[in-house]
Amino acid sequence: MTVARLRDVLQPALRDGYAVAGLVCLGWEDARAYVTAAEAEGAPVILQAGPGCRAHTPLPVVARMFRHLAESVTVPVVLHLDHGDTLDDCRAALDEGFTSVMYDGSRLPLAENIARTLAVARMAHAAGACCEGEIGFVGYAGGATSAGTDPAEAALFAQETGVDAMAISIGNLHLQQQAGGTLDRARLRAIEAGTDVPLVIHGGSGVPPAERAALAADSRIAKFNIGTELRMAFGAALRAAIARDPDQFDRIALLRQTEAPVTAATRTVIRTLGGSGKGRA
Repeated sequence: MTVARLRDVLQPALRDGYAVAGLVCLGWEDARAYVTAAEAEGAPVILQAGPGCRAHTPLPVVARMFRHLAESVTVPVVLHLDHGDTLDDCRAALDEGFTSVMYDGSRLPLAENIARTLAVARMAHAAGACCEGEIGFVGYAGGATSAGTDPAEAALFAQETGVDAMAISIGNLHLQQQAGGTLDRARLRAIEAGTDVPLVIHGGSGVPPAERAALAADSRIAKFNIGTELRMAFGAALRAAIARDPDQFDRIALLRQTEAPVTAATRTVIRTLGGSGKGRA
């Protein structure tokens, strides 16, 4: 059994200069490809159930799927709720056996974000699980505008909430289909100067792979969330499968053909972050 908590995989990453992939899951096919890739690379991995996943599949089903996959491999696998909007979201995930929850209070005033995240962190820790919070706001490509993380607020947030990981906004964006500009290194260094909490980059697909590799090795960023680029790999593989056999109507026959390409793309992500071989005892 290799179910792990967030701190179990992020603290070694922080110590040894690599980062762990937080992989956004939408269903069985991609989640299975992710753990297959992690096992092949000998790397720890974080399976993440975000709002889209939870809207499509009931949380108890996702929890059991994640646990089944974690127990099928030998590397550490974190069962993580991504972007929990309420305390009830996070409580439900903990009740279902998730080992990590992210409470997203990034749009709230600072004091309210701290108070609510603290409540979630206490609840998670009491359950033997971990908590990720967000300070600053990570925007969306073609959508809501980011608000960069204030280093002084980040230091206070980390100290007051006791989170195990802290998501920050330093030029990263959710849902980018192509790599964007470089991240704000000066803001990152100022944030790092005020806290020793592992840092998280949401919207990792928009960060060029070479920059991901550099930041994994020489910063306190210990977790990169990767979703869009792997969904794009899934979509390309599915379209190719349909094009090869336009008369095929069996969804299993079609979806099975996405696993190898998504596994390969995930292995590349893991290698770029330096995680290969880090999940072996």
